Amino acid sequence: QVQLVESGGGLVPVGGSLRLSCEVSGRILSSWSLDWFRQAPGKERREFVAGVRGGYGTTVYEDSVKGRFTVSRDTARKMVYLQMNNLKVEDTAIYYCAVDRRADFAVSSVAYWGEGTLVTASS
Repeated sequence: QVQLVESGGGLVPVGGSLRLSCEVSGRILSSWSLDWFRQAPGKERREFVAGVRGGYGTTVYEDSVKGRFTVSRDTARKMVYLQMNNLKVEDTAIYYCAVDRRADFAVSSVAYWGEGTLVTASS
C-alpha cells in the first residue's frame, strides 16, 4: 500500500514562493510518475500541475506554471517536491501529491492520492 503525505502549504502574498513536500511510503515502480494536481475553490475537477517520471526523471508542466514551478524528486529519501515561485491569485488551490501508474499525467491514471495541502496567494 502506498501512502502520500503533503506539507508546506500556507498563505503567501502574490509574487511570493512556497515549497511543497510529499513523503512517499510503500513501493513505487520506476514506470510510475509522481505528480502534483490542484483543485481550485469552487472547481469540481482536479487539474494536473507538474509531474516527474521515474528512470531519467523527465519533468512535465502544465502551461500556466511553466517557468514558475519546479518539480523534483529525491529517490533515496522517497520525497517529491514542488517549488512554486511568483505565485498568482489563480494558483490558490488545494495541492495534491499523486502516484500515476501510466505516467500520462491524467486524473484517471492516478492510483494513490495524498490528503492535500492548501496554498493561498493573496493580494
